[in-house]
Amino acid sequence: MYYVLSFVLFILVLSFIVLGLRYHTHMLQLSSYQFQGYFRHLRTDAVRTIAHLAFIVCVILTFSWDIFNRGTALIAMFGAIIIFIALWASYLPKKAKKKFVITARVKRLFVTYAVLLALLYVIPKLASLGATHDETDMRSANALLFTAFGVLGFIGLLPLVPALANLINKPIEKSISNWYINDAKRMLREHPGLRILGVTGSYGKTSVKYYLTTLLAEKYSVLMTPESYNTPMGIVRTIREHLKPTHQIFVCEMGARHLHDIKEITDIVHPDDGIVTSIGYQHLETFHSLENIISTKYELLDAVDEKQKTNGKVDGQNLKFVNGDNEIIRDNMKYKDAITYGTVEGCDYRATDIKVSGGGTTFTVTAPNGESEEFSTRLVGKHNVENIVGAIAVANSFGVPLNKLKMAVRRLQSVPHRLELVKHGNVSILDDAYNSNPNGAKVALETLALFENEVKILVTPGMVELGEKENELNEEFGRQAAAVCDYIILVGEKNSPSIKKGVLEAGFDPEKVFVKSTLNEATALMYEIDAGREKVILLENDLPDNYK
Repeated sequence: MYYVLSFVLFILVLSFIVLGLRYHTHMLQLSSYQFQGYFRHLRTDAVRTIAHLAFIVCVILTFSWDIFNRGTALIAMFGAIIIFIALWASYLPKKAKKKFVITARVKRLFVTYAVLLALLYVIPKLASLGATHDETDMRSANALLFTAFGVLGFIGLLPLVPALANLINKPIEKSISNWYINDAKRMLREHPGLRILGVTGSYGKTSVKYYLTTLLAEKYSVLMTPESYNTPMGIVRTIREHLKPTHQIFVCEMGARHLHDIKEITDIVHPDDGIVTSIGYQHLETFHSLENIISTKYELLDAVDEKQKTNGKVDGQNLKFVNGDNEIIRDNMKYKDAITYGTVEGCDYRATDIKVSGGGTTFTVTAPNGESEEFSTRLVGKHNVENIVGAIAVANSFGVPLNKLKMAVRRLQSVPHRLELVKHGNVSILDDAYNSNPNGAKVALETLALFENEVKILVTPGMVELGEKENELNEEFGRQAAAVCDYIILVGEKNSPSIKKGVLEAGFDPEKVFVKSTLNEATALMYEIDAGREKVILLENDLPDNYK
């Protein structure tokens, strides 16, 4: 019976450790293996983190017979058991918004976890080597006690184990990454005729990337980084797995969360040309200041300028493009030779006569040489016009005539989860769930306002990674939403109070503001609302599981 109970306890403890490490490794993966993002997750997941610490306290009290009375020790023991079972149940796999991917890096982390656990058994065994016969029994008992307390400590500090393993593995991961990076660089060197076009911006870069690929394909064979492969290793993977000798242009999206992230990418691909789609207040938590965001975004154009100087090319052979509608870019125009695009007067490529209808949007684009063409697209919203004009500016500068771009613009489709319009019966959904930032949220609300005859509903958890400005900017988002929406459904507790404050300060009917714990609850409510007319629902942001 003793051995059966011991085996059951062993399986229970082992399953707890595996399930707990699986969960926290998933959160580490969602944080891009960055310590700052992972520890933010631990702070937002405070209940579970505190429960682990409470487990350690209860275990210490349980074995402190000499200090506390037996009643206290028994209560602590039962507390440790209850916490253990509750945590074990909380770690059972649930449906995630973004699935846990068992990559080679994850496998290496689990090997490190196993080594750390094994050390709890090996270290006391090594300490007992050379013991005399009389000391053996005592040292064996001490070794067993050390291992038992070590495992209990491992359980109590389990949320920190992935961070420790990630730190231990860092040199290994760095060497592996360098090998892949050098291999990608070799492939680019062996493709000297490839023209590399970098795309970056606080928002709009993914849409512009897709539009550019469609328009440039009218004349060239184009490779683009798929989906949101905009990190160094995502770009390296694209090159190693998809680059072919027939490709003429590589449209490379470049994302950034920290100072100099763009330079890290440009040092790999060395872009010939670059386009900055926007600069705004995004990822302030990691950038710390708008100045750092501006500096990092301009690192793309710095690389283009450096390549032109290094290669001794004349002006016009390495092109820089910037969104002339973006106020921050206009106020920080670093390169006077940059080609501007947008809707405001003075842009080199300017869209005018913008008309929106049920069938989409029409507008006229005038090029620097005075040539004009009228374009039509099924997409709606001023932001889409800006992004399309940016793609037109690049394609035309690359030698594709404006009149040849008309059909390509007509074929453009919404990028998934970026103000993508989807119909579900009598309900229209504006899916802007991929990400959110102050300017993007404002644009999304402006697009929602275009639906004049429908009941307008906003569903959002708010905006994150905005540092000290997060509450302030979410309050402003609430005020903007109050001016447009008929109903507002807030998701989660992180930013709902700030948004709701802004909504109510704007005089919005409190009976039409709802706060729901999960997106599933919010989704059910948005369909239940009976407004007597057709509805249009804006899904603004959908936070992954490492945000609470």
